[in-house]
This record gives sequence, C-alpha cells and structure tokens, in this order.
Amino acid sequence: MAARAIVALSLILALVAIASGGASAQLSSGFYSRSCPGMLKAVRSALHPAIARERRVGASIVRLFFHDCFVQGCDASLLLDDAPGLRGEKNATPNKNSARGFEVIDAVKAAVEGCCPGVVSCADILAIAAEESVVFLGGPSWEVKMGRRDSTTASFNGAENNIPPPTSGLANLTSLFAAQGLSQKDMVALSGAHTIGLARCTNFRDHIYNDTNIDAGFARSRQSGCPRATGSGDNNLAPLDLQTPTVFENDYYKNLVQKRGLLHSDKELFNGGAADALVREYVGSQSAFFKDFVEGMIKMGDITPLTRSNGQIRMNCRRIN
Repeated sequence: MAARAIVALSLILALVAIASGGASAQLSSGFYSRSCPGMLKAVRSALHPAIARERRVGASIVRLFFHDCFVQGCDASLLLDDAPGLRGEKNATPNKNSARGFEVIDAVKAAVEGCCPGVVSCADILAIAAEESVVFLGGPSWEVKMGRRDSTTASFNGAENNIPPPTSGLANLTSLFAAQGLSQKDMVALSGAHTIGLARCTNFRDHIYNDTNIDAGFARSRQSGCPRATGSGDNNLAPLDLQTPTVFENDYYKNLVQKRGLLHSDKELFNGGAADALVREYVGSQSAFFKDFVEGMIKMGDITPLTRSNGQIRMNCRRIN
C-alpha cells in the first residue's frame, strides 16, 4: 500500500510539473497559419498608421504588453474595462492616467475580426502589436509565439503589487522580475524599452530633485518642466531617452552611464551594483542588447498563458463575452 501511495504521489507531482510548463509549450509562431492567414496583414493595417501619426503609441503598446504579462500572465486582463462584478486593472496605480494605447488595440482587433471573426485572441493581438511596434521604431524582430486565450477575470491587486514602480531599487526590480520567472539579465535588457516613450513628471520628480547620483545639468533641464511641488505639473511629460525617444536603439544605456536616466529605477541599473557590467556591455554593443531584449520578450510572453479550453476569445477586448 505504501509503495502504491508513493507511486500515486509521484504521478500527481509529475502531472503538476507538466501542467505548469505545458501552457507555454502550446504556443507557436504558426498558430494562426491556417485559421487566420491574413492576421499579420490586418494587424499592420491598423497599427502602423497609428504609430506613424504618433510614434509614442509604439512605446505605449510595448508598455501595455509588459503590464499585462506581469498580472495573471499574458492574458489581456489589462484591456478589460471595469464592469459590474469585475474590477479591472486600468485604475491601479501603475496604470491610472498612464497606460494608453487601448484605442489602437481596439482598432487592431476590429481589423483582425474583419478577416477572421472570433479566431484571434486579444492577448495574441497585444503580443504581436508589441513586436510590430518595436520593429516599426527601428528595433529587432522576433517570431511571436501565439495561441493564448483571453482571461475572464482581472486583478486590481496584482496590478498594484506586481508591476515595478519607478521608485524601485535594484533589489526590488530584480525580485519583482524573478517572481515572473525572469532573470536580472532579462530585467536589464527589458528595461531597454525605455529607449522609446515618455514619462510623467509625477514619476520622476523625486529623482530629479532628491537623488544625488544624477547629472546636475540633466536634473536642471528636467526640473524646468517638472515643478517640485506635488500636484503641480504632475502630467507634464519628458522623454525617457534624452536623445532619441522615438527610435529603438541603445542610447538609453548611454544615458545611464552619463547619469542621465529619467527615473530612479533607471538610475538603479547603473549605480555601482550587479547590473553595471551588463549596462556597459549594451553601451558597447547594440546587437548584444537587441539579442537579450528579444530573449526577454519571448520569455515574458510565455508567462502563464491561457490555452486550449481555458479562457475565451473575446469579441471586444474591453469586456468578456
């Protein structure tokens, strides 16, 4: 009897291990090759004009993907609006008055529905839109694995607690990424997404007024558009990459070694700690940054996806069917 119990327990543990790693294994770059061969063309038809009109949109889409995957996995839970019985993630601190690009995802979804109704999930649309945005702005391309399904739930608390705030130190950044199965190397490479986009004054005010490990001239230039008093100019914007905020390259890391990172969390990547060597490597080799960024994006896209009969294919990304 004892031997049978041990065998049964071993079988259960093996099944659990298979289940925990099985969902991401069901994703593939050719998932829609037969069911929606025009998917990529449809995505580009709506996404590319939107980025051409406002290049910041590309950075916003990449950020949506990051904030989605860090809460319940890459399941499009971030896209859900608040509804009776469902508290969404859009009004959580990291997203409120900050996450943007939802209308662009709506337009992409509509374009895809036009050619393949009820086939492609919002989670996959967000994943491919993130890759297309990076490429459009000059960054690397990769084969996006697909086959995710959409959640019927969201987690306000997960959004509050899982997404690294801009005040994070290196240890907290490393810990929050590790909780998602991502290494410190992944964290430093994925932070390179800050080579595009803008940030609000409220997220960098403390850094430019109170941190000491910052270039004084850079701090003064940012202070001119971000008053010290909380509540004054909170939504004023500044580029995350001082030189080229609409081009995806490695200038972000060059800013860091010159003490010109906009956020406190940026500064923490080059502050005499374990991440310094990797930052220096990316300064010297854009190809090394691109390689590691791609690896990090693929790993992030594998975070606990819903597959097979789990979840649903939403008809409207903002609400469950």
